[in-house]
Amino acid sequence: MAEANTSEPAKRSSRRSIVNYLAALALVGVVPSFIFAGVLIERNEAAQEKTVETLIVATARSSIQAVEREIAANITTLRVLASTPALRVGDYRGFYERSKLALAGSDTHLFIVDPDFSTFASTRLPYNSPRIPISDTDAAKRAFETRQVVISDLVFGAVSKLWVYNILMPVDLGLAGEKLIALNQPASNFASALSASGLPEGWNAALLDTHGQIIAGTPEAGNVGEQFAHFNAMEQPFSSGWQRLQSASGPAMGVIQRSSVTGWRLVVWASAATISQPLLNAMLSLIAGAFILLSLILAALYWVSRRIGSSVRGLARDARRLGAGEIVEAKPYPISEIAEVSDALAQASQDRQAAQSEVMFLMREVAHRSKNQMTVIAAMAKQTARGADDVVSYVENFERRIMGLARSTDLLLAHGRQGVLLGDLVTSQIAPFSPRDPGRVKIEGPQVRLNMQAAQIVGMALHELSTNAVKYGAFSGDEGVVTSRWALVGDKLDWIWRETVKRPQQTDARVGFGTTVLKTMVARSLGAQVERICHPDGIEWRFIIPLASIDPVQGPDVEQDLAAE
Repeated sequence: MAEANTSEPAKRSSRRSIVNYLAALALVGVVPSFIFAGVLIERNEAAQEKTVETLIVATARSSIQAVEREIAANITTLRVLASTPALRVGDYRGFYERSKLALAGSDTHLFIVDPDFSTFASTRLPYNSPRIPISDTDAAKRAFETRQVVISDLVFGAVSKLWVYNILMPVDLGLAGEKLIALNQPASNFASALSASGLPEGWNAALLDTHGQIIAGTPEAGNVGEQFAHFNAMEQPFSSGWQRLQSASGPAMGVIQRSSVTGWRLVVWASAATISQPLLNAMLSLIAGAFILLSLILAALYWVSRRIGSSVRGLARDARRLGAGEIVEAKPYPISEIAEVSDALAQASQDRQAAQSEVMFLMREVAHRSKNQMTVIAAMAKQTARGADDVVSYVENFERRIMGLARSTDLLLAHGRQGVLLGDLVTSQIAPFSPRDPGRVKIEGPQVRLNMQAAQIVGMALHELSTNAVKYGAFSGDEGVVTSRWALVGDKLDWIWRETVKRPQQTDARVGFGTTVLKTMVARSLGAQVERICHPDGIEWRFIIPLASIDPVQGPDVEQDLAAE
């Protein structure tokens, strides 16, 4: 006893509130997350830089490809115009008018260059305007010499007074000699391509010609026509990724791409601070968010623990009431699982009350059935004794009838209040007496259930009918047939037992227990009409029983009828 008293405080001291466990769970879950987040932040810097590098390289490549597509489209236009028949026959005015019409509505203009580098038929001027020298003689000279399409660097147009570039294509006009057909476009056409390149904030881009002049660029790059001054882009190597640069404003990272069509360079760059600042901001935001998250988690855990604790204490009170046999009512706890347990406790309380009532009922039912069985057995003993000639036959007959009653009882125990199927009862009672040939027993009828009292009476009747069939009837020889069939006719059960034999049936004039069961007990206990019919080829018993007498819900009391016999 002393040991039990000392162990109880020890058990209580080892208990902890749910708040402690939830807090420990939060720390176990959150602290490793913070550590892991720190590792991720460290690695995130490299990953972010790699992502930005990939984006910038892709953007630079996309921008240079956009420039090359624009150049390619203009070269195609130039080739189409050069195939005009008017140009081939020397009709320069007709070629001028066709070209002006084709290029109307665009910033693109066309002109023709002679070998002396003078220009005429410019769509920027009337056709008869005086000839003027081309602004970029070096490009024109290369086009005449190589007989290839040449894209000039940035030039200031003598007629347009704009920074432009020329696309020069040599054509052989036969007797008229070799000339250049040139397309002329403002450099500002490339500004939209760079401004729409999708560069991140803080990044700049500039398109440079082969001399380092700015053809187009973002506002911070400089003005068109100026030399690029942020760093010496012409001496920097081309790269598939970004490279470290030393700009006028400090360290920078940049990507330099070159156009294989024009030889121009696209430079994309940003200061090192621009690259590291988002990562620093992300780290600070992550740290601040982690502290806020931890605070919210702890507050939520405290609130949840209070709710769970009060609900669990309520469950404990309900469990104690259930143990005391009191009625427990389900409570609407805020936590669904605990509310489910509360519903289960309430259901268990109801089940316990019902079980107690069932136990009391079963105890009364067992006492009643035991008394009923004793009455049946006593009556069976008296009736068996009346027809017995000696003790041996009395014991034998009495034992068989007890076994028949036992088989009926087994079916009652198996099916309980649902009732015993008449087909099962007939089969179980005939089985001990049936011959080996199954064709000599025929059982037919719909599904009918009998209550406990009716099953006992009908079972004893079947036992006596089977016994008589063995002694005197169908089962006494090798060829007789027993047919048990029944049908529902209105509110009654019409049941027939028919034995068929090939020789006249012997009858016993004495009124024994079998006759009592068949004529008296079945008729009186079940309110049935019982008729015995003798046929030349066998005997027939017919029982017309009211369905109310065999209904499993209700039934007659067999005690008084048997006791009176």
